[in-house]
Amino acid sequence: FEPFLLRGRVRKSLKTIELMRELVSSLHHDSAVRVVVFRSLVQGVFCAGADLKERAGMNHSDSDLFVHGLRSLMTEIALLPMPTVAAVDGFALGGGLELALACDLRTAANSAQMGLIETTRGLLPGAGGSQRLPRAVGFALAKELIFTGRRVDGQRAVDMGLVNRATEQNPDGDAAYREALSLAREILPQAPIAVRMAKEAMNRGMEVDITSGMAIERMCYARVIPTRDRQEGMAAFIEKRPPRYTGE
Repeated sequence: FEPFLLRGRVRKSLKTIELMRELVSSLHHDSAVRVVVFRSLVQGVFCAGADLKERAGMNHSDSDLFVHGLRSLMTEIALLPMPTVAAVDGFALGGGLELALACDLRTAANSAQMGLIETTRGLLPGAGGSQRLPRAVGFALAKELIFTGRRVDGQRAVDMGLVNRATEQNPDGDAAYREALSLAREILPQAPIAVRMAKEAMNRGMEVDITSGMAIERMCYARVIPTRDRQEGMAAFIEKRPPRYTGE
């Protein structure tokens, strides 16, 4: 897996977005990376969103371009071919939660605080949150959370399906990261091409009707049939041994 280190809210938001975009672009073409974990090195903060002081100095055009850039970055993260995990060990507010929502899986410390709080600042979620939160927790609950700007802790988040796993925070402040690594280690032994195709089938199928989704599943399934990993999986089952997948 590839841990990507976020340093919480950085004053130079534009520079941060540029650096993240470069990293995500490189990951798109790296077949050796099987799982990506997004975390923060700032204790108590996953990502507190955009720098509002920086945003206040932007004119209407600059603000629109900034949010468009942020939205497209989140889309690029969501389109990464390998599984992605957000490890939320602290505040994930506004754009910070939108980043976590762009990942496939999320772990959180029980003490973490998550919320799309934009309506409390005269805004609405503009980097995918208004679209991804309903897909994660359901339409009615997402509306309630966005309309009120409410924050939820890790335990409430796992109860509503916003995160996959929640755990008590540890003295080092990295319990969610450790849980994310545990989750990544469960994914790593599986056939990487099959995992990528399963992600593509689910993500694309979610956006279409069931009949079209079945056609997408068939297409993705057909792409794993000729792989060496499929042959290895069958051989390992017959020989009663653990498979050794190579991503070929």
